Amino acid sequence: MRTIRTRATISHLSKRATSKFFAFFFAHFYPRLEPGAVRDWRRGLVARASGRVLEIGVGPGLNLPLYPSGVELFGLDPNPAMLRHARRRARGLGREVTLVRAEAEAISLPAGFFDTVVSIFTFCSVRRPDAAAREIYRVLRPGGRLLFMEHVRSAHPAWARLQRAVAPAWSLCAGGCRLDRDTLGYFLDAGFVLEPVARAGGGILPVVRGVALKRD
Repeated sequence: MRTIRTRATISHLSKRATSKFFAFFFAHFYPRLEPGAVRDWRRGLVARASGRVLEIGVGPGLNLPLYPSGVELFGLDPNPAMLRHARRRARGLGREVTLVRAEAEAISLPAGFFDTVVSIFTFCSVRRPDAAAREIYRVLRPGGRLLFMEHVRSAHPAWARLQRAVAPAWSLCAGGCRLDRDTLGYFLDAGFVLEPVARAGGGILPVVRGVALKRD
């Protein structure tokens, strides 16, 4: 029997292959490439999680060893290949994690369900970051915290213009990552109150990290 692959089928196969490639890359190679300072920021941020915790964009589970003991941990990601890596990592650590295949814009869990949400280098690649911020706000309890570390649009006009210029090509090569997201603006628009934000890096990859609070 001859198989005829339509353009839609080829596109689907291409996306699936790309998803597997990025899952493998982030599981096995990215940890070796991440700068030491970023690893320290990651470790310090995740250590602040408490209670019932949701990690948005759990990916291959790089943060799973960093969570304090005693937290009830959930991990969300739309990529099944990422979740397979995360599941294997959790088993290797002997860690109980509830993994959910879903997009951050549509979290199939009740309102006010979580004490802490963690997002690390995730908002650059969600399809609708404004909707994702609103969903995170919804699933947090009053007084709950969003712990975040994200690369964002530069505050310097020249760098911001360069980010916009290279964004389409960058996104194509980096799994949908966008350099020019106003992530702090999305948090504020969703209703969060920002604690003082730490900033690092510069050029086309400035990084912000901090805590966003849901109002009581």
